[in-house]
Amino acid sequence: MDVFEVFHVFFKDIIFTLCELVFLTTVFLIIYIVIRTLFKKVGYISFFKKDKEYSEIILKKIKFFLIFIYIFLILALLGYNGYLIYKNIGVYQNAVSTVSGIPSEFWTGLLVGALKIILVSVAAHYFIKLNSKILDKAQIKSKAYKNLKSNNETIDNFFFRLQKIIKNSIIFLILIYAMNLLFFPERFINNMYVVLKIYLIASGGILLARAATVVVDSLEDLSKRHRYREDYLEWYNRLNSLLPLFRRCLEYIIYVWITSLAMLQISFFSKYVPFGTAAVQIIGIFFITRMVVEILKLFVDKYMMKSENELLNKQRRTLIPIMKSFLQTIVYFIALILTLRALKINPVPILAGAGIFSLVIGMGAQSLINDIVAGIFILFESIFLVGDYIETGSSHGVVESIFLRTTKIRDPNGQLHILRNGQINEVENYSKGYTFAVVEVGVAYDSDLEYVFQVLNDIGKRIKEKNPSVLEELVVRGIKEFGESELLIRTVTKVRPGHHLSVVFELRNMIKNEFDLKGIEIPFARRVVIIKNQSETEQKKNI
Repeated sequence: MDVFEVFHVFFKDIIFTLCELVFLTTVFLIIYIVIRTLFKKVGYISFFKKDKEYSEIILKKIKFFLIFIYIFLILALLGYNGYLIYKNIGVYQNAVSTVSGIPSEFWTGLLVGALKIILVSVAAHYFIKLNSKILDKAQIKSKAYKNLKSNNETIDNFFFRLQKIIKNSIIFLILIYAMNLLFFPERFINNMYVVLKIYLIASGGILLARAATVVVDSLEDLSKRHRYREDYLEWYNRLNSLLPLFRRCLEYIIYVWITSLAMLQISFFSKYVPFGTAAVQIIGIFFITRMVVEILKLFVDKYMMKSENELLNKQRRTLIPIMKSFLQTIVYFIALILTLRALKINPVPILAGAGIFSLVIGMGAQSLINDIVAGIFILFESIFLVGDYIETGSSHGVVESIFLRTTKIRDPNGQLHILRNGQINEVENYSKGYTFAVVEVGVAYDSDLEYVFQVLNDIGKRIKEKNPSVLEELVVRGIKEFGESELLIRTVTKVRPGHHLSVVFELRNMIKNEFDLKGIEIPFARRVVIIKNQSETEQKKNI
C-alpha cells in the first residue's frame, strides 16, 4: 500500500468519525427537543400546572444527564476509532460490518424502548409527587391525633423515610425495566431484582422499627394522661421503667428479622437463617422475664402490705424480700430452660451437672449452709423483724433487712452492720411489745427530794402528752446510789418499741431545762489548781 492510499484511508476514517460525531450530536439534540416539547405539553394540562416550576427543574436534570451521556459516548467513540486506526483497521469498513450484522428490529426496539423509558420516568415522577402529597396529609393527621406532641419528631422522621423508600424503589424499578428493554443479560437482571428485594426488606424493617417507636411513644404519652388514677398510678410507676427496654428489644427483634429475610434471598447465607429465629426467641424471653419479675414484685408489694396490724406488717416486710428473691429465682430458672430450648440444647444434662456441682460446693461450704439455716430459723421463729431495734454482740441498731445468709443493722450513728446469720448468738430485742427509756440524773445532797421527784413527775406528764411514742408516764424508781458529790436518781418511762433512744434524748433535754428553771443543782466535779512562785519554792529549799 503506497503513501497516497494510506493517506486516503486515514482521511476517509477521519471524515467518517466526524460524521459519526455529527450523527450522535443530532440524535441527542432530537432526544432533548422531544423531551422538552413533551414537558411543555404536559405543563398545559391543568392538573400539572402547579408543578410547572418543579417540571423545569426535572428538565434541567435530564439535560445535564444527556450532556453527561453525550460526552461519555463521544470520548468512547474517539477512543475506539483511534484504536482501530492504530491497528490499521478501517473505521468505515468496521462500522459497516458491525451495523450490517445488527437486524433492523433491534434499532426499532431500541427506539421504542427509549420512548417507553421516557414515558415511564415521567409517569413515575408525577406518581411520586402525588404520593408525597398523600403522605404529607397522613403525617399531619397523625400528629394531630389526640394532640400527642411528644412524638412529633418521630412521626416526621417516619414519613420522611417512607417517602424516600418509595421514591428509591420506583427509581430502581425503572432502572430494571430499562435493562429489560435494552436487552441486558437475564442473569444480571435477576441479580438486580435480588438487590431490590434486599433493599426493600432492609428499608421496610428500619421503617417498621421507626413505626414501633412511634407507637410506643404514643402509648407512653397516652398512659401519662391516666397515671393519676389511684388504681393505675402504682402500675404506671413500676412498669414505666420497662418502656425503654421494650423499645430496644422490639428494635432488635425487627433488625434480626430483616437480617434473616435478607440472608434468605442469598442461597449462600440461607443456612444461617435459623440462628436469627433463635435470636428473636431469646430477645423475647429476656424481655418477658423482666416484665414477669416486675409484675410479681408489684403483686407482692400490693397485696401483702394491706394489713392494719403493725406486727403483721413488720412480719410481712421481713418476708417480702425473701419471697421476691425466691420468685425471681424461679422465673430466671424457667427463662434459662427456655433459652436453652431456643438454642436447640437439651437442658437435662446441664441441669444434672449443675446439681452435682452444687452438691460438691455445698459439702465444702459448711459456713454458708449454717448461715442459711440460721436465717430460716430467724425468719420462721420471728426472733427479730425488719424495723426492730436489737443488740447483738458489739452491734446494735434498727434491722433494715433480713436475708437467708445475712442481716443488715443500721446503728444510731448511721453505720451499716452486715452480720452473718450464723454468727448471731445472743440477741436483745427492744421492739417486742414495749421497752423502757431509762434516764439517771444526779442531784445535790442538800436537795429537797420530794420536790425533785415532783418536778420529774411533771416532766413525765408533759412528755406523755407531747410524744405519742410514750405509752405511760415517767416513774421515779428512787435513789440508785450515793455518789461522792451527788445522789443518783433513776427514772423509767415505758415507750413504744424502738423509740427508747429518742425519748431518752428528749427527757434529758427537758430535765436540764426544768432543773435550771427550778434552781435544782446538778453537781459536777470541780478541780482546784494551785500555782506556786518559783522564788518561794527555792527559799523553802534553802531553809
